[in-house]
Amino acid sequence: MKQKTTSPWAWIPTLYFAEGIPNVLVTGVAAIMYMQMGLTDTELALYTGWLNLPWIIKPLWSPFIDLLCTKRWWILNMQVLIGAALAGVAFTLNTPFWFQMSMCCFFIMAFASATHDISADGFYMIDLDEHNQTYFVGIRNTFYRLAVIFGNGVLVAVPGMLSVYFRSSIPFAWSIVFYGMAGLFIALWLYHCYILPKPTEDHSASNSFSEVWTGLKSTLMAFFNKFPCRATIIGICFMLLYRFPEALLNTMTKTFLMRPNSEGGLGMAPTEYGLSYGTVGLIGLMLGGIIGGILVSRDGMKRWLWPMVWAITLPDIVYVYLAYAMPDVSSMLGLTIVSTCLFVEQFGYGLGFTVLTLYMLYYSQGDYKTSHYAICTGISYLGLMLPNMVSGLIKDAVGYKMFFIIVMLACTMTFVVSALLKIDPEFGKKK
Repeated sequence: MKQKTTSPWAWIPTLYFAEGIPNVLVTGVAAIMYMQMGLTDTELALYTGWLNLPWIIKPLWSPFIDLLCTKRWWILNMQVLIGAALAGVAFTLNTPFWFQMSMCCFFIMAFASATHDISADGFYMIDLDEHNQTYFVGIRNTFYRLAVIFGNGVLVAVPGMLSVYFRSSIPFAWSIVFYGMAGLFIALWLYHCYILPKPTEDHSASNSFSEVWTGLKSTLMAFFNKFPCRATIIGICFMLLYRFPEALLNTMTKTFLMRPNSEGGLGMAPTEYGLSYGTVGLIGLMLGGIIGGILVSRDGMKRWLWPMVWAITLPDIVYVYLAYAMPDVSSMLGLTIVSTCLFVEQFGYGLGFTVLTLYMLYYSQGDYKTSHYAICTGISYLGLMLPNMVSGLIKDAVGYKMFFIIVMLACTMTFVVSALLKIDPEFGKKK
């Protein structure tokens, strides 16, 4: 009997939305929550930076996912664990040891999310051929970033509204939000139990520890021997430094938008922040991600490399403008200016991020592709973690204005590693 075929449109959007939610909660929303609960920018950057660690070291356990059980099994079970961690954060926020306990839950969520990422990306490559991988890369990136915008937008605005409407404390308002997200993840788990396909290549294997260990060593050796030494070094540097400016901006843009004017920020209310990121920013991101996937699918990755490099770096200048112009976000004109700037930045990011995703897919082709993609994303996250951890220290030392100028100077890193990159002109083209 022929197996029923499930359209990628039925599961790719929800799967990558589910992949993005815990990521943004751990590395984005957590920073805003802790800021509202009294932490400084230096503390925010340092603590939330450490939460990137599971995504960096996930290649160490990715072979276990390749060799034990199915990708589908890992996806479904990690979604349950993420839901439990979300409920744990909600419960601990109103306890005396809220910071220690919530950080513990965030770390559990981060490890479960990193494992979910490995499984989801492997499942994506198993179920789709090369052309469909290229065609849907814009869709998966869009819904992943949709989750990011949803987290940075709606999930930031809601606690602010709840604290005002119910006259409740900030911890209580955030607790309600995290309970709601726990319920959402259980719903996604139930949906994916039904809708995720069962590819014949996604099979479980029974292996001993020594076999898994041997597999891990083989995976790492194959990764570093995949290309000639020079090409390998360039590829690793590209994955490590392509998002260097974004790494510096990651946390500080959030605090800049929401810190009061007296501290150098724009003083946006949570609802204003949610409107700008959750509506206008979302439109820009979706357009950039979809257009990026379509263009590369038509012409190949090499043809659009430089336009996308420019797209992901130059929009960062909007923060230099905002830091010096300091538009009044309480007025319609000021909010429009800020929203327009965020649209430009998010459109550029949606377009430019396509290059990094496709290059990691390109580098991962061949044996151990799931594990190799996990190694690629781990390297990319390391490039995000280290600059992010010191970004608060730099900002507190020089202020927002000079900090954003430093970020623009850091864009040269992206240009240098992109100039050294060698890509098959035919990769990504529709065949």
